[in-house]
Amino acid sequence: MSAFTLKTQTQEPDLATAMQVVYQWNYDPDVEELRSLYAKATEAQWVGSRDLDWDQEIDLVKFSTTPLGTGVPIEKTSYWRSLPQETSVELTRRTAAFRLSQFLHGEQGALMVAAQLVNAVPHTDAKFYAATQTMDEARHVEVFARYIEKLDEIRPIAPALKGILDQTLQTGDWMKKLVGMQIVVEGLALYSFREMRTLTAEPLLRELLTYVARDESRHHAYGVQYIERCVPCLGHAERVELEDFALECARVLIDRNAQGLLTTLVQIWTEVGVDPAKLFTSLHEEREELTRDLPRGRRLGPVQGFVLPTLRRCGLLSERVASHFHGFLRENFGARVAGADVKEFLQYLPELPEDTARWLMGEIQ
Repeated sequence: MSAFTLKTQTQEPDLATAMQVVYQWNYDPDVEELRSLYAKATEAQWVGSRDLDWDQEIDLVKFSTTPLGTGVPIEKTSYWRSLPQETSVELTRRTAAFRLSQFLHGEQGALMVAAQLVNAVPHTDAKFYAATQTMDEARHVEVFARYIEKLDEIRPIAPALKGILDQTLQTGDWMKKLVGMQIVVEGLALYSFREMRTLTAEPLLRELLTYVARDESRHHAYGVQYIERCVPCLGHAERVELEDFALECARVLIDRNAQGLLTTLVQIWTEVGVDPAKLFTSLHEEREELTRDLPRGRRLGPVQGFVLPTLRRCGLLSERVASHFHGFLRENFGARVAGADVKEFLQYLPELPEDTARWLMGEIQ
């Protein structure tokens, strides 16, 4: 056992954050939805070391069905399908380790933001719920770290994700913290958890994601139910500022993601023996075929599929900010995905599922 120290080699330099503390002397429920959500959270606590079967080995062949989460389905290209099974299994293992590592680091960020919200939100019911979320996020960090170490190794945090976590932690505005974490980061994670849980055939990962996703559906509900009550109380300038904060959070995770994350993935794939030039030539030549079954305007990822419908529900998707979202999504994914114009873009945005937990479990579309 290493000697205990006040500073460790793996910690980052201190991050200066703005934080206010709000006492609330009314202990009676005044936001019934949040008090009910708090009660559900206390009843749904689980124990990672007890409730997951960590003795089972990871079946890497079954694991190779786990989606890569690259937006365009690279794994369906003729080049990828021509690879030997042992190569594709290793590719999936390392790619998933990187992707799951980003989930892990995001959960640590959510842990710290939730702890900040206990101090900063003004309503007792909101403080109670943020306290249960803090416990949830600690548990998520624990189980993701344990699973990744069983699968491969924990990979460093992507700069884009680190940037948005820093920005959310540093702001002194509790509503921006809620929007940045509960709506944008949690929304992206929820969509990815659903996709990964639905498509993976690896039993332990599926079981882990089932527990985590149920918690995350409550976290998302907390953000929606609280923010949609708060937004009508804001002035025009405050609402615009909150809209722009959500826009910038999503832009960082999509625009820089497309550059930084892809570079890291190519490095990982090259280590396994993939020829990036041949892979991307295959992707370029077959892109039309790979996206042919997508109706025009259909989202190819979590921003259009979940984050934007959430912002619309919360009153934070004006036509002004929608045009900015459409612009950068079209630049990244093309008109077939984003729609030809803002009108078409908004027309194809789905409604939020009535029951997020059932949607996450694949019980409803």
